[in-house]
Amino acid sequence: GRARAMGAVEPDLYRDTWVRYLGYANEVGESFRPLVPVPVVWASYGVATAYVTADAFDKGRRAATVSDPAQATRVGVAVVDTFIWQSLASVAIPGITINRLCAASLALLGALTRWPLPLRRWATTALGLADPTDPLSCHRSVDFLMDSSLRKLYRAPGEPPAPH
Repeated sequence: GRARAMGAVEPDLYRDTWVRYLGYANEVGESFRPLVPVPVVWASYGVATAYVTADAFDKGRRAATVSDPAQATRVGVAVVDTFIWQSLASVAIPGITINRLCAASLALLGALTRWPLPLRRWATTALGLADPTDPLSCHRSVDFLMDSSLRKLYRAPGEPPAPH
């Protein structure tokens, strides 16, 4: 992070505070899909996408504070890398995973139990909220995917990856 006047490091609003949880809004929305109107689910994706976008611009702002000749490139890379990484690791992969998990569990509960539909819907929502996916594994997978592809275009060999 950037240093302040007294040498303290500026906290990262998008990684070190409650704001981070806005990136999980779509996971909550997907979990509640059996119980709420679809526009509510889409609104949760809007919140998560706003978080991802704000984080990407923040990383660009932070990169812009570093004075070097390639500043414009550095800022662009920070914004693009953060936006793509967050879009995959915080929105797309968890959203798809929870969507499919909830759809499958609702179908299985319908086929294997005689529970009334409202109870099956609440059980499905509870399972989605429990989020059995491992975020650390997802983050590592997205790092590997990006390191093996897109980051080869703009990262120098041996350059450490950006912390996510």
